[in-house]
This record gives sequence, C-alpha cells and structure tokens, in this order.
Amino acid sequence: MAKVTAQSRHTQSSKRKGPASRSGSQRGPIAVTVSILAVAAVLVAFLLIKLNSSSTSPTTGERPVPSSVLNAIEHVPTSALNSVGYNSSVIPPLVTLSGQTPLMNSGKPELLYIGAEYCPFCAAERWPTIVALSRFGHFSNLHLMTSSATDSFPNTPTFSFYKSTYSSPYLSFVPVEWATNKPTSSSNNFSGYSILQTPTKSELALFQKYDTSPYTTQAGSIPFLDFGNRFLQIGASYQPQILDNSSWATIAGSLSIPQSQTAQAIDATANLETAGICAITHNQPGSVCDYPTIAKIEATMKG
Repeated sequence: MAKVTAQSRHTQSSKRKGPASRSGSQRGPIAVTVSILAVAAVLVAFLLIKLNSSSTSPTTGERPVPSSVLNAIEHVPTSALNSVGYNSSVIPPLVTLSGQTPLMNSGKPELLYIGAEYCPFCAAERWPTIVALSRFGHFSNLHLMTSSATDSFPNTPTFSFYKSTYSSPYLSFVPVEWATNKPTSSSNNFSGYSILQTPTKSELALFQKYDTSPYTTQAGSIPFLDFGNRFLQIGASYQPQILDNSSWATIAGSLSIPQSQTAQAIDATANLETAGICAITHNQPGSVCDYPTIAKIEATMKG
C-alpha cells in the first residue's frame, strides 16, 4: 500500500556545463549571420520538441481519455462482469463500519476518494472504481496519466480524477488527488511530491479517523475510499504489476475478456465496489443492483 509518510525514491540531478571559452577569434558579417541562423534553427527545433512532448506524454495528466478507451471502461459487458464475479480469497472485501453517521452530499450518499497521482496503488484502483461508478453515472474530463516514474511499479497507466466531473442521480463521487506525480524539493509537499489538491477539513477528519487501526494495519495508506461511512477500501485491491507494459487501450479491451488476468483483477474489484455502492444507494438502480452477482456480494456485507 502507498503510504502518506515519506517513501524512498531515486532522483537524479543534472549539472549543466557552461559555454566553452573562446579567445582570439575574428567574426565577420557572414559568420555572424550563420550563427544567428544556427541559433534560430536550434530554437525552432527546441519548440517543436516541446510541443510534441507536451501533446504525447502520458505523465502530464493533460491528455483527454480517447473516446474508444472511455467507452470500453464505461460499458464493460455485464456478461463479462458476471462471468468474473468475485472471490474474497483473491480480492479482499471492503472494511465494514457500524453505527456511523451516513456520509451525504447534496442529498445523496457520497463516495469519497483520497489518493495521489504519483501513487501506483491509486493508479491500479482507479480502473475498477471508474468501471463501478460508470454503472451508476457518467464521467467527463478524465485524463490519461501514469504513476510516478521513480516510485514502486513506475509509470503505471491510469487516469487522473483532478478536474474531472461525475454525474449520477444515485450518489455523489468526491475525488481528491492530494499530489501530482512530480517529485519536488519544496518543503510544501506530500510524500515528496507537489501538492495538487488539499482535502477539506471534514474530508481530512474522515481520512484520519478511518485510515488507521483497527480498519487497516498501515495507517495513512492511499488510496482511501469511504462508501458513505458504511464501507472502506484502503489500499489497492490487486497488485499494480498486472498493468505493467500495457497501454490504456489494451487494458480497457481486456476488461471484456473474463479469462484475462486484467479482467480477473479489475472486473472483480469493480463488482465488489458496485455492491458497496448498491448498499448505500438502497439498491438503486435495480438494473444494476438486482443482478445475482451483485446481490450475492452485497448479501455478505454488513454495515
């Protein structure tokens, strides 16, 4: 599980060499013109490289999710999800809370997510969370992103919830991406990464209350998901290496193949989270919550 406390990471610093000294040279008009043209060419090349890298780099969080990928994630066939089902010996169950004040937002039960862009475990968990939530509503403005290049399971393909929106008549989804995936030397950091969003006072209170013993053995772990103050998901449900060396399109396509290792992890977790959401929405909508697979999982939950 990714920890709030500082983690070891490898950073490299580069030293820039100063310009080579010149002495005793004579520079005529032709030489000056050639030099100016050369500098201009270098600047143009530099700008082209910058523009190209900013438009293709998946680590910036600035690339919108292609419609084909989003469609595959939001519309995983029910037949595939039912075929995968859920096995508690493979995917740990949600942590049950009892007697807590329901977590509500705008008159609807709230699912609170607290994570960070650098975190590889958050990267893994976002996939099934998006699949599950898409059965109750719709995302917009999701962006492609990878986890930190210097943390464990580097560059895990995922998405960022930062500046995304989620609409549903059944529940509110409140995501907090605490930090970017960029290391920083600034004293104002989160586990050594630049701060992106700061939880509100009430969100931080929930995080500090539940992200500790007896609900988890590793206090302060992320990702942290609070299902309406009835269930918790702390840490990733499966290991991020399942997503190693895979593109977003490949992972999304695998979700429709029940026998694939990717579907066995992501679809099963999505079913578990779907059951948790059904429990806090009073089994609405029936078109999702009445499926035997979901009803069976929910029947094992208490809270």
